[in-house]
Amino acid sequence: MSDESRPSPPGTPVAVVIPAAGRGVRLGPGAPKALRALNGTPMLIHAVRAMAASRAVSLVVVVAPPEGAAEVKSLLDAHALPERTDFLVVPGGESRQESVKLGLDALPPGHDIVLVHDAARPLVPVDTVDAVIEAVRDGAPAVVPALPLADTVKQVEPATAPGAPEPVVATPERARLRAVQTPQGFDLATLVRAHETVTGGVTDDAGMVEQLGLQVVVVPGHEEAFKVTRPLDLVLAEAVLARRRLNDGF
Repeated sequence: MSDESRPSPPGTPVAVVIPAAGRGVRLGPGAPKALRALNGTPMLIHAVRAMAASRAVSLVVVVAPPEGAAEVKSLLDAHALPERTDFLVVPGGESRQESVKLGLDALPPGHDIVLVHDAARPLVPVDTVDAVIEAVRDGAPAVVPALPLADTVKQVEPATAPGAPEPVVATPERARLRAVQTPQGFDLATLVRAHETVTGGVTDDAGMVEQLGLQVVVVPGHEEAFKVTRPLDLVLAEAVLARRRLNDGF
């Protein structure tokens, strides 16, 4: 059995890296996306709490905008977070990939499992976080939560001019496709190797591990783990929080 597929001990400490250095231009002008308020609380704080809700998570590393690391640290200090979890803020880089690498570099020894989570997915249920961790502990080098697609997908030739019709070239079999979410989970040594050897052409960390020739496995995602990218997503997120408050009685 290779190092990448050896099961981790049940009590292995888990760290989370949250790259939050992007500006989120699709949400319009204003604060960076991760600092936008959701029900009066910055989206980043919701995302941090979602990760720290798992009892397996012992450390959350937030990778902040380089010029905003002190602000993010103050933000974490100002909000109630689980005392059993440690929190660390480090300055990020120019790209998401660079920011994740900086977050990995900041991890202290002893964390053999790492999750990478989008700050723009603030409402991930803890059961999803735990399912990802369990799959890594069972020996998977990389794990992604994902959902079946509700829509038919078309592969097209890109338009030759903005707004021009795009020719369809294929219709992939929908049953074999999944929409990937985060947190994505990894054996730490595998993810570090991926960041050291893979450059360009990837949109997520699991894709980097795929390029190493290692298997990535999927666990069920959750509809509330959607990414807040557009103004409409903020409305949906507020609705989810309102329903949770109603169900929880506060």
